[in-house]
Amino acid sequence: MYASREDIGYDFGDDSKVGSKPIKPNPNIDGGWAWMIVLSSFLVHILIMGSQMALGILNMEWLEEFNQSRGLTAWVSSLSMGITLIVGPFIGLFISMCGCRKTAIIGGILNALGWILSAYASDVHYLFLTFGVTAGVGSGMVYLPAVVMVGQYFQKRRALAQGLSTTGTGFGAFLMTALLKYLCTEFGWRNAMFIQGAISLNLCVCGALMRPLSPKDIVSEKYVVKSNSEDNQAKALSHSAETIKSNGVLSEELEKKEDARNEEVLDSVQHTETGGKSRSGRNMYGLRVLKTVSQLMVTVRKGFAIWYSSYFGAASLFTNRVFVAFIIWALFAYSSFVIPFIHLPEIVKQYNLSSQNNIFPLTSIIAIVHIFGKVILGIISDLPCISTWNVFLMANFTLVTCILTLPLMQTYISLAVVCALIGFSSGYFSLMPVVTEDLVGIKHLANAYGIIICANGISALFGPPFAGWVYDITHKYDFSFYISGLLYMVGIIFLLLQPCIQKKQPREKSTEEAQV
Repeated sequence: MYASREDIGYDFGDDSKVGSKPIKPNPNIDGGWAWMIVLSSFLVHILIMGSQMALGILNMEWLEEFNQSRGLTAWVSSLSMGITLIVGPFIGLFISMCGCRKTAIIGGILNALGWILSAYASDVHYLFLTFGVTAGVGSGMVYLPAVVMVGQYFQKRRALAQGLSTTGTGFGAFLMTALLKYLCTEFGWRNAMFIQGAISLNLCVCGALMRPLSPKDIVSEKYVVKSNSEDNQAKALSHSAETIKSNGVLSEELEKKEDARNEEVLDSVQHTETGGKSRSGRNMYGLRVLKTVSQLMVTVRKGFAIWYSSYFGAASLFTNRVFVAFIIWALFAYSSFVIPFIHLPEIVKQYNLSSQNNIFPLTSIIAIVHIFGKVILGIISDLPCISTWNVFLMANFTLVTCILTLPLMQTYISLAVVCALIGFSSGYFSLMPVVTEDLVGIKHLANAYGIIICANGISALFGPPFAGWVYDITHKYDFSFYISGLLYMVGIIFLLLQPCIQKKQPREKSTEEAQV
């Protein structure tokens, strides 16, 4: 890692009150039930991200069914992908109030409903609402908890765990492409979407596996010793979080005061209920309802306070300048990855390579190599002598190079090689939660990662329709890849410049260092 959780995390307080003896860690951290969380997240990635990567099959069916332009039809896929990620910050509010398990179960029901309703679509605009919005919001409510839970259950091997869980995207893209292709051929695209909706109900089972950790287990994670090498870049990045670290104290104090007020409210309600018992039993039902409503209001207020303070309060994530640069990168990065998945079937058809592509689709090549890319990059990043940040940047450089060279390849073999490199280098997605946590700490991972995937969602929302719109004008996809690749390069440059800016500024002493 390029920075440790102790340097950047929000859990900043007086250790003397805690005591010198380390808290015994939960056996489920880095083991036990943690691997069930990995399995749950793996299945979520298969059913959500894998299905979205296979939407190129349905996109061709919609083009034939509704006879609309490629730009308009591409909005269906991009809305589903984009909204899944854009709702991230708002799903963080649900997680703060309801927890990951309930949020994921509700999202699984909503996602299945979106698929089933889309089977009755009469035009493209109907699909905007049912598949784009309904299924997209449901996907977002399952996807973010799946990522956050892996981050909570793993400390020593987090990059590997995230890599294993997110390989579900590659497996899903390969399996769902074959499944949707078979279902569309045998039953038609409408029945295929209905069947896929029934399969998506398994997301509720995945959500049920997301057993929450107790608060003391999350707090005790900061006593887990984790060895890693620090370099000059690590110091620069850790300095970028000093403002957040100092503001974290204020956030914790406000949270304690809020908890005290909430307890007073509940105590007063319980006292009233006891008095009601002694006076008369007729008001018991009303008092119980009042107590339930009070508890619900306390939960909502507490969840909203945590959510609001993370984005706009004293401990705002936007005070971290490297994190802001990370957001700018995310705004340009994801479209370069999703455009090939949506438009590659059309590109292959344009180059008269359909016969070869039917034997082994190019999207399946990306999906399969993507699996190995995530695992291998995760293993490399967990090595003590390797910087996760450097691995992340190198993978990004490889991917943007492939995107810029893809239009130059017009044979199946050359396209297959470039697609394989795209699949491997895009394995850096497994490192995004790790990089995000190192920037903001485990406590604010849900909200911070929600912002990142929201920026990715904006990129996915406009990328495929833009590529379709360019094709409608030029009858080529070349300019779509060139423009998206150049914008992607701009985002990478922002990541490269930010540490340099930090190094030029002298490091201020924190409150803890000043006391020493």
